[in-house]
Amino acid sequence: MIDKPSGLLTHPVNRTDTSDSVVGWVTQKYPKIKEVQDKHGKAVGQWVDLRPGIVHRLDKETSGLLIIAKNQVAFDYLKRQFQERKIQKTYIALVHGKIKNKSGTIDAPVGKLGTRQTTRIHGKKELTEKTALTEYKMLGYYVHGPEAYTLVEVFPKTGRTHQIRVHLKSIGHPVVCDPFYGGKNNVCPPELGRLFLHAQKLAFTTPTGKALALEIDLPANLAAFLEILSKIEF
Repeated sequence: MIDKPSGLLTHPVNRTDTSDSVVGWVTQKYPKIKEVQDKHGKAVGQWVDLRPGIVHRLDKETSGLLIIAKNQVAFDYLKRQFQERKIQKTYIALVHGKIKNKSGTIDAPVGKLGTRQTTRIHGKKELTEKTALTEYKMLGYYVHGPEAYTLVEVFPKTGRTHQIRVHLKSIGHPVVCDPFYGGKNNVCPPELGRLFLHAQKLAFTTPTGKALALEIDLPANLAAFLEILSKIEF
């Protein structure tokens, strides 16, 4: 388990990608992990051997907990746990605007349009849709000058690419400083300068049958930004 910083790729985009990534770091530190691969699944548009030990991923802009399997037995077990939706994931996100409901469920299929994901799957071009389900719970309201924000806990029940970011945008509350889905009218505060999305908790059962819950604090830059905001009652 590692705490991935924002700005670091989980794995290379393709064979010619020389960007820094979690895979680059982990294979240098643990060379034998190159043998730990998804031997049963099919990678779509990517080569499986570019993701040794990686049982799930985080977006480049997202920080937080990331599981890496150091051997094939652990990899196969954890991969199956993710596929069967037995691993509970909790994220912390700060979004633009004031969400009215204290909790809710976003049940909207996600499809790919060009290089971006969208919930708008019907139009001039029919998109391949994948079911996607996200639950959220409000943690607090904040203001900073004329801007209003809501801090939420987010619980993705499926694992689609950019799912949280797309779903929150679909209800009119994109994640703060989202370079892809933030929208032109939502300004990224210069005091923050990064996506406010953090993978905070993971809970699952280990191969030995032990219940394990892992949690990590917000990165210093996210916590510092919350400190300059004014919290208001809800």
